[in-house]
Amino acid sequence: MSGEQKAEAKGEQAKGKLKETAGRLTGNERLTAEGRAEQAKGDARQAKEKAKDVFKH
Repeated sequence: MSGEQKAEAKGEQAKGKLKETAGRLTGNERLTAEGRAEQAKGDARQAKEKAKDVFKH
């Protein structure tokens, strides 16, 4: 289950990066901000999963 959540975190980071890039290319600041927020959410989820792994072993 943890592997699945890690994959979701990576997907969220990638999706955020795409949104941020699209926002920059089109000059859409809202889309850029949404992309950054999604990346941060993915980063936080990934950090949580890493912390779980540390305490598991």
